[in-house]
Amino acid sequence: MAEESQHTEHESLHTVLEEEKREFVRAASRESKLSLAVRALRHRNFQLFFAGQLISLIGTWMQTVAQSWLVYSMTGSAFLLGAVGFSSQIPVFIMAPVGGIVADRLNRQRVVIATQIASMILAGILAALTLTHRVQVWQIMLLASGLGVVNAFDIPARQAFLIDMVGREDLMNAIALNSSMFNGARIIGPAIAGILVASIGEGWCFFANSVSYLAVIGGLLLMRIEHRAKLATQGSPLENVLEGFAYARNTGPIRAILLMLGLVSFVGMPYTVLMPIFADQILHGGAKGLGILMGATGVGALLGAASLAARVGVKGLGRVIATCACGFGLSLILFSFSRIFWLSTCLLLPVGFFMMVQMASSNTLVQSMVPDRLRGRIMSVYSMMFMGMAPFGALSAGTVAHHLGAPWTVAVGGLACMAGAILFWMHLPTIRSKTRELVLAQGMTGGSPAEEMTSRGLS
Repeated sequence: MAEESQHTEHESLHTVLEEEKREFVRAASRESKLSLAVRALRHRNFQLFFAGQLISLIGTWMQTVAQSWLVYSMTGSAFLLGAVGFSSQIPVFIMAPVGGIVADRLNRQRVVIATQIASMILAGILAALTLTHRVQVWQIMLLASGLGVVNAFDIPARQAFLIDMVGREDLMNAIALNSSMFNGARIIGPAIAGILVASIGEGWCFFANSVSYLAVIGGLLLMRIEHRAKLATQGSPLENVLEGFAYARNTGPIRAILLMLGLVSFVGMPYTVLMPIFADQILHGGAKGLGILMGATGVGALLGAASLAARVGVKGLGRVIATCACGFGLSLILFSFSRIFWLSTCLLLPVGFFMMVQMASSNTLVQSMVPDRLRGRIMSVYSMMFMGMAPFGALSAGTVAHHLGAPWTVAVGGLACMAGAILFWMHLPTIRSKTRELVLAQGMTGGSPAEEMTSRGLS
C-alpha cells in the first residue's frame, strides 16, 4: 500500500511538472510572438518616432473629423464636403513626384521635421480663425490645400525614412506597426473630436492638433541616424522623376499593385467624405455619432494592421491584396444599405479591416521590391495612387451624392472595388515570377530562406 501511495504521488508530481512545463512553453511562445510582432521597437529611433507620431496622429484625426463637421454644419452641402476633400488631397497628386525627388536626394530626417513644422503652423492658423469666429469655407479649402502640399513632401519622405530608422531586416514590421499606430489614433482621435465638437466646438480640436505636432518634432530631433540609406546623387531632377515613373510603369508587379490601390482610393475611399451625411441625415447620430462611426472604422483598421505585424515574409501578400479589396467593396455595399446606427457601426469594422490590410500589404510588397535609391520616388507614386486619386473620388462622390444620394454613391463604389479585385486576382499568375525575383534581389524575404521563397512563390 505504501509503495502504491508513493507511486501515485510520483505520478501526481510528474503530472504537475509536465503541466508546468507546458504552461512555460505556452508562455514562452506567447512572449516570442509578441516580441516578433513589435520587433521594430527594439530600435531607439523607431521608439521615438512611434511615441511622437502616435500623439500627433491623434490630433490629426481630431482635426479631420472636426473639419468635416465644421464644413457640413456651415453649408449642409455634400458637394462642398467633396470639394474640401479634393482641395486637401489634389496637391499630393500634383506635387508628389517633386516630393519623391526630395526624399531620394536630401536628408529625410530633416525633410520630415520641416513638414511637421509646416503642418503645425497650418493647424494653428485654422484654430485661430475658428476660435475667433472668422472662419469661412474658402479659408478651410485654402488651408486644406496647403496641408496637401506639405503631405506631398511628407508621405514619400516619411515612408522612405522608415528604413533609415530600423534597417532592412525590420522594415516590414515597421510598416505594420506604423499602420497600427495610425489606426490606433484613428480610434481615439474621432472619439475625442466627437465629444469636443459637441461640447466646446471645432476650434479646440484644431488647436489640440497644432500642439500635438510638438511631440513628433521633439522625437525626430532626438534621433541619431547611424546608417542612412544610399541616396540618389546623379542626374537632373527631371531625369530622376522620369526614372521613378519608368520603373513603376515597367515593373509589372508594382504597376499592378499601384493600379489596384488607385482604383480603391478613387471609388471606395470617398465614403469617408460622405460620413457626416450618414451620421446626421441617415443614422441620426449627430457629431457624436460621426465620431463613433469613424472610430469603428479605426478599430477595424487597427485589427487589420495588428494581423500583419507578426508576418515575417511576403509570401501570399498578392492574394491578400485581392481578397481584401473584394471584402472592402462588399462591406461598403452592406454599410450603404443599413439604416440602423449600431448595425452601421458594426459594418464599418470590416470596412476598416479590409481597407488597412490591403493598403499595408501593398505598401509592404512595393517596398520589398524597390531598390533604396528609388524608394522615395516609388513611394511618391504610391502616395499619388493612395492619396492623390482620393480627391478625384471625393469630388465625384460629392457630385454623385448630390443627385443620387450618399448610400447609392457608396454602394456603386463598393461594387467597382469588387470588380477591380477580381481582375487583379486573375492577373496574379502572370506577375508571380517577377515578384519573387524582385523581392529576392532586395533581400526582403523577412528572414525566410531564399530557397523556400523560390520554391513556394509569393503571390
